[in-house]
Parts: sequence; structure tokens; C-alpha cells
Amino acid sequence: MAKYDKISPETQQEAMKIARANQKPGQTKEQTQLIAQGVQKGIDEYKKQMKARAREASRQKKLQAKAKTLPQGEQEEESEVEVIELSRQHPLPWVLLVLSWLAFAGAWFWLR
Repeated sequence: MAKYDKISPETQQEAMKIARANQKPGQTKEQTQLIAQGVQKGIDEYKKQMKARAREASRQKKLQAKAKTLPQGEQEEESEVEVIELSRQHPLPWVLLVLSWLAFAGAWFWLR
């Protein structure tokens, strides 16, 4: 087993306590140990999820702190640049639209 796959002794003891507390009459020692192993895996999975959430929360906190430390002028400039990039359109579709309407009007007057 790798270092990160090992289950701590505290987790093993806690899992055994839970397995013994939920033990049914006539249940063998092996069955109780299997239940304890399942509980250990559940506790380990829960701890992994909590660590991942804590890392994500820490990352978000760092990003927010970094955004707060930027001077106001820089934040406004970045916002304006983004708006300019999003609102900028290429003129070719408009030019083609105007030319097509002029051609239509010219053909209509010519054939009339």
C-alpha cells in the first residue's frame, strides 16, 4: 500500500467501535471485521472529500484576496478591456447587407 492509502489507527479504532455497536446477535468476528473495513473506507472517503473541499475553499479565498489587493484602476481597466472585446463586431456583415439592399433597389428601379 502507498503512504496515502494507509488508514490511521484512530480511524481503525473508530470503525471497530461503530461495527461493534451495530453488531447483530449471532454475527461472527469475521463479519464484524468486514463491516469495520467498510466503515473505514467510508470514513477515509469522507476525509478525502473534506480535504478536497478545504483545498477548494482555500483556493477561492486566495483568489478573492488577490482580487482585493489589485488597485482599483487596474480592475477597472481589465473590465473595460473585456467589454470592448465582447462588444466589438466585424463590419463585413453590415457592408454586405447594405450592398445587397443597394443591389436590390437598383435592380428594382432598372426593371421598372
